[in-house]
Amino acid sequence: MSILSVLSLDSATLGLFAALTIILLVYFNTGSKSHGTLNFPPGPPALPVIGNLHMLDLKKLREYLMKLSEKYGTVFSIKLGFTDVVVLTGYETVNDALVKHAEEFGGRAHVPIFEATVKGHGIIFGHGESWKQMRRFTLTTMRDFGMGRKTTEDKIIEETEFLIKMFDSYKGQPFNPTIKLNAAVANIICSILFGDRFDYEDERFVGIVKGMNENIQLAGSPMIQENITYMKNLFNNHHQNLDENDLRSFIDAFMLRQQQESDNPNSYFNENNLMFTAINLFAAGMETTSTTIRWGMLLMMKYPEIQKKVHEEIIRVIGSDRSPRTQDRKSLPYTDAVIHEIQRFGDIVPLNLSHETTVDTNFKGFFIPKGTHVIPLLSSVLYDKTQWEKPNEFNPSHFLDAEGKFVKRDAFMPFSAGRRACAGEALAKMELFMFFTTLVQKFKFQVPPDVSELGLESGVGGTSFPKYPYVCAVRR
Repeated sequence: MSILSVLSLDSATLGLFAALTIILLVYFNTGSKSHGTLNFPPGPPALPVIGNLHMLDLKKLREYLMKLSEKYGTVFSIKLGFTDVVVLTGYETVNDALVKHAEEFGGRAHVPIFEATVKGHGIIFGHGESWKQMRRFTLTTMRDFGMGRKTTEDKIIEETEFLIKMFDSYKGQPFNPTIKLNAAVANIICSILFGDRFDYEDERFVGIVKGMNENIQLAGSPMIQENITYMKNLFNNHHQNLDENDLRSFIDAFMLRQQQESDNPNSYFNENNLMFTAINLFAAGMETTSTTIRWGMLLMMKYPEIQKKVHEEIIRVIGSDRSPRTQDRKSLPYTDAVIHEIQRFGDIVPLNLSHETTVDTNFKGFFIPKGTHVIPLLSSVLYDKTQWEKPNEFNPSHFLDAEGKFVKRDAFMPFSAGRRACAGEALAKMELFMFFTTLVQKFKFQVPPDVSELGLESGVGGTSFPKYPYVCAVRR
């Protein structure tokens, strides 16, 4: 359905809609650019003021953009209000831009609504030297505190024990695991950020997790005022107990660096970067991973024969008692293939986060000026017909060779690529493997008895999440 079709189309409603649209566009697009360049990428005809907004189907936006690609090519443009946006589609084009032209396409789009809140701080919406220093510090420090190492594995194993107890409490009856699963995954990043986990019944913690989940699904942004207040309280506790000889967490390491650079008025290690970097890591480290696991459980219910093969492989290699570890991955090729296919098929961040060109760029025969918003459409990569044998089907064979061995695929790009690729990719891969493998080891996921046909529709929001929220987890 189009934007207009969700409204009653009487003259009063249309007039109100038009007035609100103009006000919002003027506010949110102040300072944005419209390019009249002769060699700018082509796109559909646009109306004055609203551009192509009247054409966009918000419930099927990725499908609509891919359809436009069939008409205008792998590099095309759309007009959102006063802003021209370049859309890149297909593996070859997206990879070329993000990897081979990483510097030119490595900026983050200056979106006024986020700029007003975040002001260029943190690692998701950060810019320039501030973003470079925050990303470098984040990657180094997260590795120092166990990202990708055995210490983090131990924390994940501990967390799966709490998760198993929670699943057990429903005694095989249908339940919605969304918030508790978010909390479990959030606890892994919390153990790195704060040096501790939180109880699933902690009302403040669960409230923050729920708020971030709803906000990301609605707007694609992890930013709400309550998050800031909660984080500030946690920071104060860490600051009061800071011991430079006993750094326990990412926050401790940041605060020590902050102290060390306190005499530098141009230091990027300030309160705002601490706040927004922590919120970025918390939100990103929770939402995409937990949503992928939810897709995994839904797909196992939908395809019991695939679930059966995964379980048989797990039991054959690991058994029913020992907790899976990342070193088991190489001995579980079918399970590994299923997890990768869940990520591909689930298409968790279909539109990616908008990039921005850092310089005037000649790309694929087109001229794209500096400061142009760019959408590298990840859906078009994960569903590229030239790269996948059956892109519209859930098919683990995409990641298996004729002998049943796991094979990597270049077009597997769920974490994006290049300079703005997900900073927590290594942690997310570890979490996905260990959480998913443990859950299938311990539970059989089956369709609730009152459901005749289990659909695989995705909800609309900042991430692509399963529209059907319930699972039936029967203890093996």
